Amino acid sequence: MNKLNFQTSDCINRRQALQATACGFGGLALQSMIGNLARAATNPLAVRAPHFTPRAKRVIFLFIAGGPSQPDLFDPKELIRKKHGEKITPGIDGREVSVGIDKYLALAPVAPVKPRGQSGMMISDLMPHLASVADDICMLRAVHTDNEAHAPATLQLHTGVSIDVRPSMGSWFSYGLGSENQNLPSFITIHPDSDVRTYGSGFLPAAHQGTPVNVSAGKDSAIKYLVDPETSPAAQRRRLDFVQRMNRRLLDRVQSDLPMEGMIESFELAFRMQTETPKLIDLSGETKPTQELYGIGEGATDRNGRACLLARRLSEAGVRFVQVTIGGWDHHGNIKGALPGSCAGSDKPVAGLIKDLKARGLLDDTLVVWSGEFGRTPWSQDLSGTSPIDTHGREHQPESYCAWMAGGGVKGGLTYGETDDFGFRPVAGKVHLHDMHATMLHLLGMDHERLTYRHAGRDYRLTDVHGEVVKEILA
Repeated sequence: MNKLNFQTSDCINRRQALQATACGFGGLALQSMIGNLARAATNPLAVRAPHFTPRAKRVIFLFIAGGPSQPDLFDPKELIRKKHGEKITPGIDGREVSVGIDKYLALAPVAPVKPRGQSGMMISDLMPHLASVADDICMLRAVHTDNEAHAPATLQLHTGVSIDVRPSMGSWFSYGLGSENQNLPSFITIHPDSDVRTYGSGFLPAAHQGTPVNVSAGKDSAIKYLVDPETSPAAQRRRLDFVQRMNRRLLDRVQSDLPMEGMIESFELAFRMQTETPKLIDLSGETKPTQELYGIGEGATDRNGRACLLARRLSEAGVRFVQVTIGGWDHHGNIKGALPGSCAGSDKPVAGLIKDLKARGLLDDTLVVWSGEFGRTPWSQDLSGTSPIDTHGREHQPESYCAWMAGGGVKGGLTYGETDDFGFRPVAGKVHLHDMHATMLHLLGMDHERLTYRHAGRDYRLTDVHGEVVKEILA
């Protein structure tokens, strides 16, 4: 029996075919498939059963945009520290492109990186709050990806491919599991990247695309066009019913139209959201200690603190995948002067999120993922060509970088993976971006090879034809 794809446009026909053969095959697994298809036919955001028992129910993905510097934050190298300012010969094989680099000067960490917690995890002095939760996070120190330019690397982190239009991570999770709260989207992105593909649904039904939110704009405008203060709810309902009747009449005529199906569902979801969403976005009801935990009201941390607190509230309310973009990590020049500010703006909010989830009993079934699109080189980049070493920055490094996970079934306090003496190539525990995606899906009870969608004559998945679950980090 071929693999079955929960494709909304033809799920009714698939359901009828399955029902006709259910008695012949028997078994609860087949009946579960039929139930999933039936729910998808009427509501693409309906809760779906995972492939196996999950360790987590939801994801908070922290996108650290720009390429955070792992040599300065998590993976210092003694060789580089000793040779600071001297020319080094890293393991470049001659086939790789090193944009903007004509001399490789070792650049030591801009601040001390020390063992933290009982686990001894290496974390910079620039992140004292994260250091306080070191035993709750699982550090991946040998992650690698395929592109060294920001835009394609960012796209690959979010969609699995560096070119093309594919469904984003959040859309795949929404498609595979649905939403725990039918009055909210299953995928919300806070302060999203300018490339809409990073939260788009691609060829998946439009109901699974991310809903963008900007908490810094204030609660009334955080989600555009959500509230119509000039029209009563009853009048809005009559207007919506009229529009939906016309949409369904068109859909009956053409039989299959994925954008139209997505539009019908999005109209209904938007109407339901008007009741619940404004209360969630309004952070004023949170206690003062909670707001202080995230750094809300403090100049450097207010924006990211609000975003991280909202991520916790949305996850607690049943949103399946919440994405938070924290920018400002593109340090080609003067990393010694710029990196402390980037850390100061995010360290307290991110650590506050971990502590808050843990205190509320949510960390065990919430997977938190922290990652940039790539890392930074252990050697310096001199933008002017003449500046002193202490004003240099670092170049892009897709060959190896650090990311971490917390909660949701991963081993807290574990450092997994190792790079060479230069901090350039992985030598143990190598994790490709596809492996990270496969592991995330696994923790939520989904087999990345079975979560597929048929499009243009073939089955697609988030990991394409790649990916292995990193079993060593599973608790």
